[in-house]
Amino acid sequence: MSHQELQETIGQLVAKRPGLSRVFGELQIDYCCGGNRTLQDVCAELGLDTDAIVEKLRGASADKTDGPNCLEMSLSALCDHIEQTHHAYLKVELPRLGEMVDKVARVHGERIPSLLDVRKVFTALRAEMEQHMMKEEQVLFPAIRQIEKSSTPVQLPFGSVGNPIHCMIREHENAGEALSQLRELTAGYKPPHDACNTYRAMLDGLHELETDMHVHVHKENSILFPGAVARESQLAGATVAQ
Repeated sequence: MSHQELQETIGQLVAKRPGLSRVFGELQIDYCCGGNRTLQDVCAELGLDTDAIVEKLRGASADKTDGPNCLEMSLSALCDHIEQTHHAYLKVELPRLGEMVDKVARVHGERIPSLLDVRKVFTALRAEMEQHMMKEEQVLFPAIRQIEKSSTPVQLPFGSVGNPIHCMIREHENAGEALSQLRELTAGYKPPHDACNTYRAMLDGLHELETDMHVHVHKENSILFPGAVARESQLAGATVAQ
């Protein structure tokens, strides 16, 4: 990590070295929806010592458990990876969490009203993410695979691939806001001293959901989507050149 990289965006830094996501997570610096800001700008905005942050990031090395290097994947392979890793996780975890959130709200909501808000926010987040995944799997990802495999511009029913991408990014921002609300409503996922096991499991699950969503959105916003737009532009440019 060098001072030169202060001018790179948070998203670019995490794309190159996924292990840095842990540091940004600890500092509560958004590297997914807010990943388009430079490190220098973020430090200035949050009043952080840039030298100290650079040193902290320099000491963070990419861990082998971070998974495959998404920058080295083809667009199609990255679509597959996101579906098989993050979508598969959400399809199991959202229903499981939904049951716990509902139970905890019913049992403890009268005593702790914020749990009723947790249920409301989570229910809306779950509904949007389930629709979001369906749109990606049935519309956007097939289009991206088609663009990558083609040697000529692809005529898509929705025009440019940037159109559904813009929609997905807006929904990512909505999800980010919902996750921030859940963190605030649960005091950073900290259980009360007398919390039951289901309450504690719910908070642990919500924390894990936030962590996975940040990685998930980062892979799409900072790697997959720009790659798809660049490929579409490349195909258009090749046709003009001919």
